[in-house]
Amino acid sequence: MFKRSKWRIVAAIMSALALLFAGTLAVIYISSYREVSTTNRSMLERYAQLYAPQSRPEEHFRSPAEQEPFDDPRRPKGSRFEDTPAFRLSTFYSVAVSKDDESVINVDNSDNEIYTDEELEEYALEVIEEGKSYGTKERLIYVCVDKGSYTLAAFMDNTIMQDSVTTLFRYTLIFGGMAMIVLFFAAMILANRIVRPLEESYKKQKQFISDAGHELKTPVSVVSANAEMLRREIGENNWLSNIQYENDRMGALVTQLLELARTENVKPEMSNVDLGRIVMGETLPFETVIFENGLKLQTNIAQNINVSGNAAQLSQLASILLDNAIRHSRAGGTVYIDLHREKQHAVFSVTNEGTPIADEELSQLFERFYRADKARSGEDNHYGLGLAIAKAITEAHRGHISVACHDGLVAFTVKIEIS
Repeated sequence: MFKRSKWRIVAAIMSALALLFAGTLAVIYISSYREVSTTNRSMLERYAQLYAPQSRPEEHFRSPAEQEPFDDPRRPKGSRFEDTPAFRLSTFYSVAVSKDDESVINVDNSDNEIYTDEELEEYALEVIEEGKSYGTKERLIYVCVDKGSYTLAAFMDNTIMQDSVTTLFRYTLIFGGMAMIVLFFAAMILANRIVRPLEESYKKQKQFISDAGHELKTPVSVVSANAEMLRREIGENNWLSNIQYENDRMGALVTQLLELARTENVKPEMSNVDLGRIVMGETLPFETVIFENGLKLQTNIAQNINVSGNAAQLSQLASILLDNAIRHSRAGGTVYIDLHREKQHAVFSVTNEGTPIADEELSQLFERFYRADKARSGEDNHYGLGLAIAKAITEAHRGHISVACHDGLVAFTVKIEIS
């Protein structure tokens, strides 16, 4: 139980940290990408704004006196955008295409051999035909600008930006992953510290129940013996009958407390047992009780389902669930008993037609001394320990027990791994 609680705490901590890390990584990546993309687009737009086809390549750009003002918040006041180091170091390409016959007027390849003139012409015609003013093509970003008699397709090499952002993302993932591993072990230490006081308190509680049961067993036996001797001396007496009745109830409670303590604290001796035979053996004695209470019984018990378990405890588990179903069935209802194989598990369920149980009560049914029927206070020698014992037996067999309530049916289901 506490082991699962530790892992749940660790899972909760790591989930929160993973979400925080993912959110931080997304913000860093998106903001960095947007910042670089905006800067590159501004430079490319300025490049396209300055472009003017001349007879010589060095005259493709207008003189400073002819240039239109271009304001960008990232550059110092009073400086020109094209004078920044980023602009001067960037690689630009341009293709001017005539509007009349869609012929290429000029190609500026920036004196490098990364892209041929033919490739740039093909890219330019494609992006102009698409009709977009801005976008990406291969590893290039582009803008298309109407220059009057021709359309300019300006390109900028985006390789450095993509590599920089990818490197940032990769190293953030690496160091973030290393940090998550360190935080995982820190979460384990924290979870142990959180659960340790609860675990110690639970152990003390179990020890108290065991000690109290043993201590009460002797006086209950003494009171019972003395009451019997007194009856022989004075005969039947109402006061004596009340003492004996209450003492019997106390004895039943002590027996259940000891049974619970033994189930939780003592590891049972396991062997290969046929769960079908055990369930059938426990069902037969209850048939008379079921019919005496005006109930009907339907069984579907598969045979040859072997599990590694303790036969006595598994018999007690079946008995508890059957008794619980009978006591909480409505008049004339049906008790359904089912045992079948489901993949690598034996699934044993006991279902009865009874009063619906509220969702907030379902999770408490396996708690000690919890009784869904508050009006009954142990006069039937049931003190809310039966289902707690059933849960302890199931967990001792590394199984799982659950309860579901739907359509007027209350079903208790036990899953135990098949040996």
